Amino acid sequence: MNTATHKHKDNVREHILATGQRIMAGRGYSAVGLNEILTEAGVPKGSFYHYFGSKDAFAVAMLESYFADYLDELDRTLSQSGLTMAQRLMNYWQQWQDTQSFQDCQGKCLAVKLGAEVADLSENMRQALDKGTSQIVARLAEALEAGATENSLSLGGSEPRQVAESLYQLWLGASVMVKIARNKAPFVAAMRLTRQTLGVAL
Repeated sequence: MNTATHKHKDNVREHILATGQRIMAGRGYSAVGLNEILTEAGVPKGSFYHYFGSKDAFAVAMLESYFADYLDELDRTLSQSGLTMAQRLMNYWQQWQDTQSFQDCQGKCLAVKLGAEVADLSENMRQALDKGTSQIVARLAEALEAGATENSLSLGGSEPRQVAESLYQLWLGASVMVKIARNKAPFVAAMRLTRQTLGVAL
């Protein structure tokens, strides 16, 4: 296979994944059929099964792609130059608030949208979610430890991993409540508690 052909196949696969992610982020997994994704993507069903053996396999690949992009963006945020680690972390949560709209998250809140739903439907999807979220928490724990070392934040004697898990769970819960309340008050409360937890000035 030449390079151009390989790149085309990668592009088709990524296009299907991106289309599915956008649709499922809005409506969930069960409510979206393959035909809807393929029609929107402009791809024949035969091409879909060339890349994915089933809807379940497609969803796992979609989650893996989502988390890979998420981690790349998180890494960029946590390596911004000229800022303390506390400032980088607060930028991360500010970006979370800005992109996790209760009206249209544009695929950025896939873990929030699918988490509870697919964890009960598919062990493979549950494992993909567990792996992805664990990687996010690990990145946050490293950043928190670095921030404590440079004295830009305080962990109050708690282990970095424990604080990272608590804060990630706080923001996941806030994302759900934002959808229920249809306003951003839960994010405001999450930001305030995050700053209090880390001893970062309001």
